[in-house]
Amino acid sequence: MSEALKQAAKEVLVRYGGDSFPNLFTSAKGTIVTDSEGREYLDFTSGQMCATIGHNHSAIVEAVNRAGQKAFHLFSGMIPEVVVELAQVLACDWLPGDLKRSIFINTGSEATEVALRMAKMYTDGYEVLVLGGSWHGVTGGAASVSMASDRKSYGVPTPGVFVIPEPNAYRPYIPAATEEEAALANLNLALKMFDMQSTGRGAAIIAEPIISAGGVLVPPKAFMQALRKAADDRGMLLIFDEAQTAFGRVGTKTASEYFGVVPDIMTMSKTLGGGLPLAAVSTTAKIEDAIHAKHFTYYTSHVSDPLTAEVGLAVLRVIAEEHLVARANTMGSYLRGRFEELQQKYEQIGDIRGLGLLLGVELVKDRNSRAAAHELGALTTRKCFEYGLSMNIRRRPERGSVWRIAPPLTVSTDEVDRAIAILDRSLKESLDELARKKAA
Repeated sequence: MSEALKQAAKEVLVRYGGDSFPNLFTSAKGTIVTDSEGREYLDFTSGQMCATIGHNHSAIVEAVNRAGQKAFHLFSGMIPEVVVELAQVLACDWLPGDLKRSIFINTGSEATEVALRMAKMYTDGYEVLVLGGSWHGVTGGAASVSMASDRKSYGVPTPGVFVIPEPNAYRPYIPAATEEEAALANLNLALKMFDMQSTGRGAAIIAEPIISAGGVLVPPKAFMQALRKAADDRGMLLIFDEAQTAFGRVGTKTASEYFGVVPDIMTMSKTLGGGLPLAAVSTTAKIEDAIHAKHFTYYTSHVSDPLTAEVGLAVLRVIAEEHLVARANTMGSYLRGRFEELQQKYEQIGDIRGLGLLLGVELVKDRNSRAAAHELGALTTRKCFEYGLSMNIRRRPERGSVWRIAPPLTVSTDEVDRAIAILDRSLKESLDELARKKAA
């Protein structure tokens, strides 16, 4: 059956980009995924960064069963009790500042669309500032503010988008004495250019607090605080896209908490649904009241679905009860330490960065030139998978060769040690293979 299905996949599926694997997959549990040949792999990407508490956690399975006893789906105007419960938990236990009112949809792309619609209606503007290297989704508005995705051949993007070069301490656009000075120089120049071009119809600044697809870049706190001020000075709203950083992954409840900056709108997705399609957008009562008075709409077939709300509640409950926010710091420090050991061994590991259990490991040809080691990264990633470790590598030419490491928050020290052993073996073999190739 598996061989027949593998052949059928070539005939009946649309190929949608990204990494592809030779076999189909049959199951997942915790940090392990299993393919159609029964091979097991350590999953250090948490699926698509979504399996926050591990694949198929028993609490998620129970939540799906509970929803099956009540309702999976309702008419969108019928608000399920569980949706209100989830909104209460977010408002009381997780969201920073005055962010209190939430809407629940399906994906990160959809959350970006909601946030942009809110900001444009509230401000009566349309101009949006975004960070280079950002990823906010692939739908129309979301794609227009995503700078790490392919932008060619999809028609005319939404107008009014302006780019701020992302702060990159390892590869600064404007060298300066400190990381903070370099980041602020980027921002100041970008704001001057925006002000020269703006029609005075600013709507929002949207940012991933940690620029993940751009290479797991952690801006200085002063940079994020300056974004807050830049938005305020121009009558724009500040949107944080916390698809990958909310709910403990970076060792705080949200990245907003880490940076000490409260946005006007926060989008959340991957880490909330635990593997099911659940996203949320939260804002203040002041903003929600104003856009409601203007007849704000985002009315879809699956807004406020009870099934995913039930799962979201379960995910947040597990994170709280199992103290996974603190554990992300503990295990993140352990994982970083193991990578630092490899860095002492291999000249090609140029930089290790990130927060909690969201780490970026950048490969270079040598540390002096910092030239990106794309061939080494691709070969090592492939060998890791052959030996049972699934990792995600960012390999766009302009972004360096960066492993994005994000195992479930439930990952064990034994699993980290196994992953590092596989990576060590794969990296050594890859370097030997490339050396032989060069000598031939």
